[in-house]
Amino acid sequence: MPEFAELDPLLHQSLRLAVISVLVSVESADFVYLKERTGATAGNLSVQIDKLQEAGYINVVKDFVGKRPRTNCTITPQGREALAAYVTALQTYISLKS
Repeated sequence: MPEFAELDPLLHQSLRLAVISVLVSVESADFVYLKERTGATAGNLSVQIDKLQEAGYINVVKDFVGKRPRTNCTITPQGREALAAYVTALQTYISLKS
């Protein structure tokens, strides 16, 4: 039986994977955009963004536009590497023949 690469447990959660997948295709994304794209609730998205930031997978900048708060996210090189490794691991699972 071949050995399977371990899937990154941080990215294996669907909302965190969705956030990283959105961020890999854009220069940056604000909280509202991520919420719309992922269909997540504000509370859940906030928690998952914090986990990705703590892992070093994304950078988060909080500022204001006028009097309104804005949270802006970008993927880090570490986040790109983690996603690439995750995809490679999934491909090994998919490509195995019975």
